[in-house]
Amino acid sequence: MIALIVLAAVGAVALLSLVRAVRVVPQARAYVVERLGSYNRTLEAGLNTVVPFVDRIRAKVDLREQVVSFAPQPVITEDNLVVHIDTVLYFQVIDPKAATYEIANFIQGIEQLTVTTLRNVIGGMDLEKTLTSREEINAQLRGVLDEATGKWGIRVNRVELKAIDPPGSITDAMEKQLRAERDKRAAILTAEGMRQSQILTAEGAKQSAILSAEGEQQSQVLVARGQALAIETVFEAIHRSRPDPELLAYQYLQTLPKIAAGQSSQIWMVPSELTRALDAFATGFANRGAATELQIPDQPAQASPVTPAPAPARPPQPTTRP
Repeated sequence: MIALIVLAAVGAVALLSLVRAVRVVPQARAYVVERLGSYNRTLEAGLNTVVPFVDRIRAKVDLREQVVSFAPQPVITEDNLVVHIDTVLYFQVIDPKAATYEIANFIQGIEQLTVTTLRNVIGGMDLEKTLTSREEINAQLRGVLDEATGKWGIRVNRVELKAIDPPGSITDAMEKQLRAERDKRAAILTAEGMRQSQILTAEGAKQSAILSAEGEQQSQVLVARGQALAIETVFEAIHRSRPDPELLAYQYLQTLPKIAAGQSSQIWMVPSELTRALDAFATGFANRGAATELQIPDQPAQASPVTPAPAPARPPQPTTRP
């Protein structure tokens, strides 16, 4: 009976030793093994064996890229304004031994290092530059953190600023400034549109005036050409017909009423040629009367009437239109 108990105890110990000797490591994980209290080796993914009751698993390290979001941290800018900044960190363990033995808690160490580095970087920038230089801040944070965490067996892949929250008074002032800028741009665009509209209207009026002037010019040229042609035609007709002075005087007398017929002709001047035309008209009738008397045989001869000398030309006198 005692032998059976001893055999069962030995079998249980053997089974327990076998179980403790075999270790299956998942993918993207690493186990740090200590033997008798000191580092022995790192188990990779797959089936591994250890010495039971001598080796023990010191740490199980995740080799995948990890994301850590830190709480908002108050940071003072160069112009003495307090802003709260949320950061997101992407890192990966590349050396399980260093991550286990070089630092007690690498997550807490990365957080504190991120806060101090962020305050150093933001402290050299004013608020406006802080809000507009996220890429620069990310690059500086990543460079400092990657250099500092290299000895911990950690590689920092990315650092992102999730949010930058300025004080409420600054937010209100920024909103007012943004609203003023929008109103300014709207006023500028409205003025520019009105300016372009006025320019286009002026250009259209200019083109219209130019076209109207050109049309009026062509019209006047055509009218002048027509009048010149009519005058030339009348002049040629008059010279071909060879009119006598009596006919010219008669036509001149017929034209005078037309001169005085204008509504704006309240006062008109009698030209000096009028007396000459009357003298010529009278002389023509006198010559015709003398010729008629010469053709009558029964009447005694009479002395030919003396033709009065034409009166000297008199200056035109103003005559009031009835």
